[in-house]
Amino acid sequence: MTGTLSLTAVAVVFTGGLALFLYGIRMMSSGLKKASGEGIRRLVSRMSGNRFYGLFSGAFATMIVQSSSTIIAILVGLVHSRFMTSTQAVAVILGAEIGTTAMAQLVAFRLHDYALIIFAAGFALSSLGKSEAVRFTGEALSGFGLLFFGLKVMSEAVNPLQSYAPFLSLLQYLDNPLICVVAGMGLTALMQSSGAFIGIIITLALHGSLTLDAGVALLLGANIGTCITAVLASSGMQHAAKRVALAQVLFNVAGVLLFLPFISQFSELIRLLSPMREGFGAGKLALEVPRQIANAHTLLNLFMALFFLPFLAPFDRLLYWILPDDPEETRLIPAVWYLKESALSTPVLALSYARAEVARMGNIAGKMVHASLYPVISSDPGRDVVFPKLSVIKGISMREEKLDFLEAHISDYLIKISRSGLNEMESREVFALMNIVKGLESIGDMIELLAEKLVEKKQGVKGNLSQEGKYELMEMHNLVCLEIEQLADALKSMDAIKAGALLQGDERFKRLVAQAEIAHLKRVVLLSEAEVTHDIHMELINLLEQVHHYSKSIAGSIAGSESSEQ
Repeated sequence: MTGTLSLTAVAVVFTGGLALFLYGIRMMSSGLKKASGEGIRRLVSRMSGNRFYGLFSGAFATMIVQSSSTIIAILVGLVHSRFMTSTQAVAVILGAEIGTTAMAQLVAFRLHDYALIIFAAGFALSSLGKSEAVRFTGEALSGFGLLFFGLKVMSEAVNPLQSYAPFLSLLQYLDNPLICVVAGMGLTALMQSSGAFIGIIITLALHGSLTLDAGVALLLGANIGTCITAVLASSGMQHAAKRVALAQVLFNVAGVLLFLPFISQFSELIRLLSPMREGFGAGKLALEVPRQIANAHTLLNLFMALFFLPFLAPFDRLLYWILPDDPEETRLIPAVWYLKESALSTPVLALSYARAEVARMGNIAGKMVHASLYPVISSDPGRDVVFPKLSVIKGISMREEKLDFLEAHISDYLIKISRSGLNEMESREVFALMNIVKGLESIGDMIELLAEKLVEKKQGVKGNLSQEGKYELMEMHNLVCLEIEQLADALKSMDAIKAGALLQGDERFKRLVAQAEIAHLKRVVLLSEAEVTHDIHMELINLLEQVHHYSKSIAGSIAGSESSEQ
């Protein structure tokens, strides 16, 4: 009975200490990330062009935020957003694996007795600091103290187990390296924090309960287990993002396969490189092994990163071979089709390429306009007309990303054209194309934001749009779709005559809007159901009006350019 109660108390105290340790890591990471702002994300994305810069940025960023999982998740997002290629991400991953060893080094410094002093100093800074930088630094320092206090609590919790026979019997299983690897992998994946598991390893080592050989095997398992965060982060993303997670998994599995047969020899090397302490038995282990485990973690990951660095190109080909791009998925990725840098020396040719890309933008915007009404007036999410795997809303979001991407690249291309020797007519066309590109991108932004907002709002109201209201909206929508089709046709050759025709006949749309507003207000007075959906109905009318006005504005830019194609 006493043993049971003692084990319960140990479990409660140890769990509390682990919670403090984890919360301390999270607080320290949060404070450091806030203090650095977007600097970490920019560092990772900008310093990845060269493999050595990528290695450095990954190591440095991970040391700052004390979370390789955070860095890998950032990489997955950057690759998914096309700000970085999966090839560039691999070098950063190697660096992140080095950076994650800083936590083990910190924990091995045995700052337990000063934990509360560090926490108090950090709390004072975060509470009394006048600048954000000081307050965020204080938050990080508080987390630093808290993680050491949690480590102290865990250490005190396991202390009574040193004379507990079943616990000592359990430790005998740690003589098997394979069991240690599996245990380290499973527990780290469960906690989704290699830092937390390393804290547990060093806690056991502080009491002389763990040998260096067992600690190294547990670290190897933890390196694989920490990959779970990247795997989860890439779930549902494109193959390029999934290759980031796959790269980390393959890298760490390779490390286990390479080091597992030579754990004893590797441990001997670590003992030679680490300071020796006087004593014998468990007391000597308690003094030496924590620092040795930290050094083993650093040397292991450093060796693997430097070993893999020269082989990034073949490693990248292996990743593509295992997980090639999906042709259907590739079509979803924003890309330019027509712009050619080689044509910039010939402005007339470059303008024709820019014109073709802008016309493509018009077609993409047209598909968004066609889909804009459906998810709001229908109870069914529907399927995208071109990509049936996507819902209508996801199709709208995908095309909005394409418009954003094309707007940036076409604008940059047009600026380069403008620096060439252009005549007056060509200069007018460049300026017109810049306005058109911005207008098309604005149509995309507006449709995506409002469609998502209205779908969410629709789910929160009890009631649907009336059949009369839907008919009125569809009539306006049909007219707007016709206008956007005519606009896309005019954009193909910057046809001022077709654009001029589009500028005519504004009265019909104004009349439809006025009739729809009056009819809707009458229904609101007579029917309570119409009042419930009033905001949705009016915002849809406003959306169609905005698209109509943008179409007219773009047509005006075409007509005013007086393209030489006329």
